[in-house]
Amino acid sequence: MDAHLALPLLYGLVAVALLFDFLNGLHDAANSIATIVSTRVLRPQYAVLWAAGFNFIAFLFFGLHVAQTIGTGIVEASVIDPRVIFGALVGAIAWNLVTWRFGIPSSSSHALVGGIVGAGTAKAGIGAIVWSGLGKTLLAIVLSPALGLLLALLLVLVVSWVFSRSTPFAVDSTFRILQFGSASLYSLGHGGNDAQKTMGIIAVLLYSQGMLEGGFHVPLWVVLACQAAMAFGTLFGGWRIVHTMGSRITRLTPMQGFCAETGGAITLFLATELGVPVSTTHTITGAIIGVGTARRASAVRWGVAGNIVVAWVVTMPAAAAIAAAAYLLAGLGG
Repeated sequence: MDAHLALPLLYGLVAVALLFDFLNGLHDAANSIATIVSTRVLRPQYAVLWAAGFNFIAFLFFGLHVAQTIGTGIVEASVIDPRVIFGALVGAIAWNLVTWRFGIPSSSSHALVGGIVGAGTAKAGIGAIVWSGLGKTLLAIVLSPALGLLLALLLVLVVSWVFSRSTPFAVDSTFRILQFGSASLYSLGHGGNDAQKTMGIIAVLLYSQGMLEGGFHVPLWVVLACQAAMAFGTLFGGWRIVHTMGSRITRLTPMQGFCAETGGAITLFLATELGVPVSTTHTITGAIIGVGTARRASAVRWGVAGNIVVAWVVTMPAAAAIAAAAYLLAGLGG
């Protein structure tokens, strides 16, 4: 695969990137809708429509800081070429399909970051890595679920105090309505952070081919295409992962679902504004554990949570290994 591609091959790579974005929406639909489905506030088919709509319009609310980080802040932009992008996408897509098949809520975001690192280092060694950008991404693996957990736990305590004199029926009815708002916010945060990762990949691919005038930036058509691909993926849903996220970790009431979604949404909004590519999977998992812990520690199925954490640890190196192999195999084909 040459450093400079004919237009059909370039468009083919863009299509593969959009396929990853679609699979990201498919894989991570659970993050947006698990709580609102598990509390029976919305049926799954309506929940995915709700989430997909807010996924799509997220670009209206956020800057493109995450796309900038993915495009130039993980591996040196000078190292990126079509073969590196190909390897990165193969690594991320392959790992997403494996975890989707087995219902494992791993991170599409970190699969993509792992893919970029794997293919980039296969080409130019570890010197190609931008350690400041990769470092804050690695730090976010710990901080995003921790912050989601703490915010959700705090919200449960505050809400429980405010509604301490209300009947359970009144509380349940109130939060069935409020959960529409919290689910919308979380879907906005999901679309704002996750779709930008594919934007960064496509933009740096175009930049490597000299097709962006005026330096690295994300064209509007790339923004719209990525938001649409993610929204369509969300429409198809990832029902195995919805089951894991929505019911196997802990049982949720509408009040707890509201607190988990709101705590997770705040975390995603902060990360997107700071340009940190966080995992929506990690964030909502931390928030769900937070609301479960507020009830009692035994309410959380720690064995399930532990298996999810193992998947988090494995995701980046697994995707990196697949991406490096794909990069090398693409060279044999060229």
